[in-house]
Amino acid sequence: MPTLLSKRFKKAFAKQPSPTQEKFFDRINLFITDPFEPQLRNHALSGEYIGLRSIDITGDVRAIYELSNATAVFITIGTHAQLYK
Repeated sequence: MPTLLSKRFKKAFAKQPSPTQEKFFDRINLFITDPFEPQLRNHALSGEYIGLRSIDITGDVRAIYELSNATAVFITIGTHAQLYK
């Protein structure tokens, strides 16, 4: 699946530790091949993020994206606590 990174995502990504950044690249390659690979735990969100989806990057880090014209646009990345306050 084609992917894009929003400006907001890039800013949040830059704040992540190097191991998390490396893990993101592993996970995004998996996502491109199969967005619903079980390891990603891809799921729809509700509440403030209704209409968006999330994938797991690490045990606590999530990347949030939206589908736009068959392209996944990644909106933000962060820990569960940072994203779901």
